[in-house]
Amino acid sequence: MKTIITTTKAPAPIGPYNQAVLSGNTLYTSGQIAFNPETGELVLDDIKTETKQVMDNMKAVLEAAGMCFDNVVKSSIFISDMNNFSQINEVYGSYFDEASAPARETVQVARLPKDVNVEISMIAVK
Repeated sequence: MKTIITTTKAPAPIGPYNQAVLSGNTLYTSGQIAFNPETGELVLDDIKTETKQVMDNMKAVLEAAGMCFDNVVKSSIFISDMNNFSQINEVYGSYFDEASAPARETVQVARLPKDVNVEISMIAVK
């Protein structure tokens, strides 16, 4: 059994997928990029601002499922340039308590949707 999670406080999917799927107590989020859900525009001013928009979108999806960043057990970060890692990590880290932060991988990829610089997905458990 699965429950589809949607919110207007995060960008609508741009393909045949949902923002998140809840199965039992486990939430699987789709990757978020830096779309501003209010304007529908990408936020690509600089890597920190872009990452903040991604994390704010993820926060909205988690909240729509009745969860928060404390519930996240696994994150996947995809970046277009590993030289941006430290700035992305700084913004990402501000959303978590380091002592209880989730497991994570960060991978440089050749290209991301809409030519963004960062995409993040998460798994969370109630």
